[in-house]
Amino acid sequence: MSNSAQTSASSRIHMLLDENSFVEVGAYVTARSTDFNMTNKETPADGVVTGYGTIEGCLVYVYSQDAGVLGGSMGEMHAKKISNIYAMAMKMGAPVIGLVDCAGLRLQEATDALHGFGELYYNQTMASGVIPQISAVFGTCGGGMAVSSAIADFTFMEKKNAKLFVNAPNAIDNNYAGKCDTSSASYQSEMAGTVDFTGGEEEILSRIRTLISILPANNEDDMSYDECDDDLNRVCEGLANCAEDTGIALATISDDNFFMEMKKDYAPSMVTAFIRLNGTTVGCVANRCAVYGDDGEKTAEYAPVLNAKGCRKAAEFVNFCDAFNIPLLTLVNVTGYKADQCNEKTMAKSAAKLTYAFANASVPKVTVIVGQAYGTAYLTMASKSIGADMVYAWPTATVGMMDATAAAKIMYADEIRESDNAVALINEKAAQYRQLQSSAVAAAKRGYVDDIIEACDTRKRVIAAFEMLFTKREDRPSKKHGAV
Repeated sequence: MSNSAQTSASSRIHMLLDENSFVEVGAYVTARSTDFNMTNKETPADGVVTGYGTIEGCLVYVYSQDAGVLGGSMGEMHAKKISNIYAMAMKMGAPVIGLVDCAGLRLQEATDALHGFGELYYNQTMASGVIPQISAVFGTCGGGMAVSSAIADFTFMEKKNAKLFVNAPNAIDNNYAGKCDTSSASYQSEMAGTVDFTGGEEEILSRIRTLISILPANNEDDMSYDECDDDLNRVCEGLANCAEDTGIALATISDDNFFMEMKKDYAPSMVTAFIRLNGTTVGCVANRCAVYGDDGEKTAEYAPVLNAKGCRKAAEFVNFCDAFNIPLLTLVNVTGYKADQCNEKTMAKSAAKLTYAFANASVPKVTVIVGQAYGTAYLTMASKSIGADMVYAWPTATVGMMDATAAAKIMYADEIRESDNAVALINEKAAQYRQLQSSAVAAAKRGYVDDIIEACDTRKRVIAAFEMLFTKREDRPSKKHGAV
């Protein structure tokens, strides 16, 4: 064990891993640079504790930076120790967890440290989509280390003292920390969308343990399945009332109501979460129009539209699930795109990324229309048109180009102007349009919806669909990769 065994760096590892499972690798490594009197400075383990252990019996590799050694700065040997952990993890097919507290690049080692950072980036890139990568920020995560954390699949951040930034708040023109602390956990989770979850130290470590327990160890050897004690045919009474708050809907249909939402604070109108169905981890994307508290009171409300942030958030999540062969469930309740100047800047590209992510994903894909499904925004949300394997709709769902009343006003504009009772005419034409073009039945008749199901039967129908799709194989055009 290194000399930093009693520091927070080591204690975090022991809190994270199963008891007595941690084995340290590279305990005797120290800085080898002699410039700037480095030989006179103690650098136990070169400021990072590395090794392996288990979480609920599953092998994981971990590194934890020690801010007590030159501020946890990354030097040449520090970077090599982390890269070595990545090399071992890739050979064994096991996740890597980084516990970050780093002042950034070690200036005394300059180009050697810079090269080490570059090697770390390269190893992370090679590992992306092969093994899960998790980063948890407990102290400072600045400059190049912020980039490293962002390359990881999931990023956690201690909510009080942790700082994550490429440029410090005071280094940004017309800004300072007191005005807008761009390095804070709240900013990075709510505004930037870099962080998936914020909380206290113990809460974060517990959350990581839960995440590791439900994720595949790698992209080929899936050990994320678990026994299911919940009734597979459980009727979910009252589920129809959850069409607005799809987070509650997903928790309700999940095994034992397990629900783990990622990036909850960023673009909250788009839900990205993991649930369990028949013991299998399922990735979920859903439109959310409202949030209800435990007391049943509505605490937030959102328009049923896609926004640019939500699309990017969902696209990244879908890409992760596809890379690790995690089935996808989508709950749809959307009428169009958010119309404002800020969103319009990136809306088309963001929607394109989500459309591409769903269409490109080859994992089993099941979609349930729980409310409205209008226009090309619906197409983007894993519609049959872009490759969903099974599409269900609740009886009250509407599927079409636009709201029936709006369509009637456009189609029969001349008649409405000349009518003595415009309201009655609009209602009549809207009802006709709804029956012929925008009802769930109309979509089902055309094959765009596979079945109309009662809301309370959603759990058993979705489980049955994923069981049928378990052996799905799909041929794709030969190409290196897409470019969207």
